[in-house]
Amino acid sequence: MMINWEEFEHLHVIRKLKEILSNWWNVEIFFADDRGRLRNIREAGEKEFKNRLINLVLHNEQGFQSLSQFAGEAVSAARHAESRYLMLQWLLGGSGIVFPIQIQDEFMGAVIATGFCREGMTESQKEELRNALIAMKFPAIDVGQALDRMKTVMEEEMPRFTELIELVGQEIITINNEIASREDRISELNKELGTRYRYDNMIGKSRAMQEVYVLLDKIKNSESTVLVQGDNGTGKELIARSIHFNSPRKEKAFVTQNCSAFNENLLDSELFGHVKGSFTGAVRDKKGLFEIADGGTLFLDEIGDTSPAMQVKLLRILQEGTFLPVGGTEPRHVNVRLLAATNKNLKEMVDRGEFREDLYYRINVINVNVPPLRDRKEDIPLLIDHFLDKAAQERGQRRKMITKRAMEKIYDYYWPGNIRELQNEIERLVVLAGDEEKITPEMLSSRIRDYGEKGKIQGVRLQGKLKDAIEELERQMILEGLRRTGWNKSKLAKELGISRAGLIMKVEKFNLDKRKTAKK
Repeated sequence: MMINWEEFEHLHVIRKLKEILSNWWNVEIFFADDRGRLRNIREAGEKEFKNRLINLVLHNEQGFQSLSQFAGEAVSAARHAESRYLMLQWLLGGSGIVFPIQIQDEFMGAVIATGFCREGMTESQKEELRNALIAMKFPAIDVGQALDRMKTVMEEEMPRFTELIELVGQEIITINNEIASREDRISELNKELGTRYRYDNMIGKSRAMQEVYVLLDKIKNSESTVLVQGDNGTGKELIARSIHFNSPRKEKAFVTQNCSAFNENLLDSELFGHVKGSFTGAVRDKKGLFEIADGGTLFLDEIGDTSPAMQVKLLRILQEGTFLPVGGTEPRHVNVRLLAATNKNLKEMVDRGEFREDLYYRINVINVNVPPLRDRKEDIPLLIDHFLDKAAQERGQRRKMITKRAMEKIYDYYWPGNIRELQNEIERLVVLAGDEEKITPEMLSSRIRDYGEKGKIQGVRLQGKLKDAIEELERQMILEGLRRTGWNKSKLAKELGISRAGLIMKVEKFNLDKRKTAKK
């Protein structure tokens, strides 16, 4: 297993944890691989550090070699450690905490926190450290200023202090487990499906979409009514079209109507037609959509927006296959397969008396639930490739490329507008990129570009009681995680490395019930 150590510096949660540790205890965090090599600094003077002592030491070749040697010794000790962490000494009285990183029972390296001293360090020890640094050719005045700003971690602070450092390691473990799990899942799907990534015009290879494909395969020869449910922008009409064009009715008409586009009277005329003179402006007979779709399929989008009177008429045509045009006296018979869609919870509407129960069960013979984009993020690269190819063909231009960092921003975003929002964003990026070949993070819409900073963990207090600050960070991490996973506590508990029961207790402790936080 390979770990991309360089990427951890850019992860929001790790950056925030390092910021808290730096502000409270003036501590610096380093990563070392399983061979004891420092991974987030490669040579002396490469970076600036807030901790004056660390900054002084690591701008000197001898000091850098000293830290590198300490990292090697720390990793060697951590490899066989039985305790949760090790407390080691670096630069005489200076301290370092080492947390081993074990991924799938394999030792991968360690997180090292240093630049502080523990409670009980004597003045003679500080003087010994001062003399050792001066002997390494550091200016005495710089050494004095650095040691004066070196913070002491009190014994009562150690549990919280070590917990924060351990969280850095746990975040690394969690991310690598997620990557491994995602790669295994994609590999499994590739073996099962070969190069089949789409069902007709639908794009996606995620497990959620594969389940939809399996269901569509099963119902393609059926004449049953189908209710397609999902958020706005998920492609419910595309699902309906796929059902029609893979059915025995594919040679007949496929007709669509959005039920929220007209008021009740106009919708009545659109669906069932009218006869000449039935109302002002009815200067001739007009066929309704049911009649136009005879022998084929009629797709009614947003069926949850229909009035009670319209629901009665829909139920009649579903049960008997007959209808009356507006102003007509002779019933007409049609053979139409009805597909319906909504982004509303019709079952709840039935319970509230807003939707007829008999119509609900009549249209919901087969239910297809289209997953939102946030639950099928594996499909984002495929969708982006499709939209970029389409844009290049339409404009006669070379295909744009999206940089890795921009793709990460896109992948992290919540996508409340789903595929439609993603398509609009890619179209916007292609236009703004102009002659540029690459699409960079700066070109992204601000809501997407800033989501990692504003949509996740922010505003952690840097003053007050440490216990309150830790609890505030914990609450925000859990709340963001619940929203990101669609309130799937089992999934989030696995991500956070705690039991589901433990997560439920914390949700109750922080009053994070879904009904109370959904509107926040």
